[in-house]
Amino acid sequence: MFGLGTPEIILIAIVILVLFGAKKIPELMQGLGKGIKEFKKASSDIEKDITTAADDKEKTK
Repeated sequence: MFGLGTPEIILIAIVILVLFGAKKIPELMQGLGKGIKEFKKASSDIEKDITTAADDKEKTK
């Protein structure tokens, strides 16, 4: 994963824990999850729009 080994991932997790504290991490993860969900929804909407436009163009030929 991004060329990171286990020690690097553990170090990053410890730094995040120290910076944000244990109480703030669930809120951060929830926000991250919502952001990823919105990104996936937007990308699927764009893909659907492109497919629809391509199908409409093919029908007009």
